[in-house]
Amino acid sequence: MKLSQGYWQTYKEIPNDAEIPSHQLMIRAGLINKTGGGLYTYLPLGLRSIRKVEQIVREELDKIGCFEITMGVVTPGELWKETGRWDVMGQLMLRFQDRAGRDLCISPTNEETVTDLFRKTVKSYKQLPVTLYQINTKFRDEIRPRFGLMRGREFTMKDAYSFHENKDCLDKTYTEIYNAYCAIFTRLGLEYIAVEADGGAMAGGQAKTHEFQVVAEAGEDTLIYCAESRYAANVEKAEAKRSVLNKTSAQDLKLVDTPNKSTIEDVCNLLGKPQEESLKALVYVAVTDQKEEIILAFVHGDDLLNEVKLQNYLRANHLTIGTEKHLTEAKLVKGFIGPKDLKQKVRVIIDSSVNLEASYVVGANQVDKHYQGFVVTRDADKGFETADIRMSKSGDLCPKSGKPVVVKKGIEVGHVFQLGDKYTKAMNVTVLNKEGKGVTPIMGCYGIGTTRTVAAAIEQHYDKDGIIWPVAIAPYHVYFGMIGKADETFALANEIYKELNAAGIETILDDRGQGPGVMFKDADLLGLPLRLVLGERDYKEGNMLEVKVRKTGESHKIHRSELVTKLKSLLESLK
Repeated sequence: MKLSQGYWQTYKEIPNDAEIPSHQLMIRAGLINKTGGGLYTYLPLGLRSIRKVEQIVREELDKIGCFEITMGVVTPGELWKETGRWDVMGQLMLRFQDRAGRDLCISPTNEETVTDLFRKTVKSYKQLPVTLYQINTKFRDEIRPRFGLMRGREFTMKDAYSFHENKDCLDKTYTEIYNAYCAIFTRLGLEYIAVEADGGAMAGGQAKTHEFQVVAEAGEDTLIYCAESRYAANVEKAEAKRSVLNKTSAQDLKLVDTPNKSTIEDVCNLLGKPQEESLKALVYVAVTDQKEEIILAFVHGDDLLNEVKLQNYLRANHLTIGTEKHLTEAKLVKGFIGPKDLKQKVRVIIDSSVNLEASYVVGANQVDKHYQGFVVTRDADKGFETADIRMSKSGDLCPKSGKPVVVKKGIEVGHVFQLGDKYTKAMNVTVLNKEGKGVTPIMGCYGIGTTRTVAAAIEQHYDKDGIIWPVAIAPYHVYFGMIGKADETFALANEIYKELNAAGIETILDDRGQGPGVMFKDADLLGLPLRLVLGERDYKEGNMLEVKVRKTGESHKIHRSELVTKLKSLLESLK
């Protein structure tokens, strides 16, 4: 690409709505252009990086026997109604009708479509397993699109779906695709962590599922990680253990005055107790099969409750924080709630890390009153349950190594699920087994956000001057500029430009005639791995060109005769 003839524009100013580095830099470096809220046009240089990500994904999936297809962006509403998701997806799904009044939608995901394809084409176990994938446009009507390609409404992703006769077969394919994902993100040059995750509504809370997280400060996800054991989990799923335990011996139960002290911090300060020797009460409402139930949950005073764990334990469809109405209904006194002397029967769940034989400070279910010396096994109302419902945090102990874990921020770029028969059963899909009997196949689902991955790569690789591209997904390998306006300099630059591209070194030639200051700023902003400069003086004095490594800032003088060899060696060292 020659910039004098190319379609490329950079910007000095940061867009007002660009909150994170990747969004700012992709706009300023001329990679994307905003069309509307959460909608972007991929410009030539940005599209080259996206295509490189897609190609690496294709190569690794094709290597393990997956088959690429393309499904329609628009899908019939009748397929979504079969599984009940037409209503469940809510406003996230953009719906409309055609001229015949048929319900349609812009696909936010494609489980229904691929399952419909499968039931029309696969009839026997002999055709299993099979994995189909596509790289295609999706649309989700996010209530607040933000962060550029990180959370847009329209985006490109790779979604794959596998079909199996039994769980053993699904496990095998799941492992193969998990390993393929590791190969993909390694080839992309990204620091990533594969973490145990919560399946949520897609896979079911208990299903086997992993997220692939790119480590970056702008990440929206919190990860628990142990370097020694390589244990990693999304904080919603993590099972790290408390490092500080309450080992106080049982004491006499004592009712104490705590006037106007309704927070853990205030009560513990008043009584001179550390917060880990208190129990924090939280009131929730769980809805399961249209039944509403008030839940009273207790964790250590210095812990946070993990709502995902609690919802999964309850197998609830919905979980919301209790309102004043619910507290009144259960006769609970806000700020002074405890697991003793409850005036109404409610379901009580105590975190499993709580020492049931130790002494705690708890609410007394009376205004301005707390109990001191409370022992769960001795003093709690009967019928309480214990479960892991706390939020893991930095300093907790790894469940594998017993060593302290750390908290990292991550950007989810890939997710693998075991779906089971959720969709095949809902859509009445069967295949004939070896005995000629119809059985319901089970599924796996595997996604990678290809456009999101490009943004995540920038979040992980940038500095104050601009992007620092990993070699594998850089739009080009070399930014080639020249200093000097003599005709022979232009002719030589064009000759070198052609030579580099012919050797497989993807090169941009900056032949716009700009001064070094503008050229170097644009080169740093775009952030290609290498910047090559042809200067009239250096070349005349010894046929030398200067190359600067964007990642390290180191510079080298290279003789023209060694240029291709040296540039290839530098690019290889950066992979």
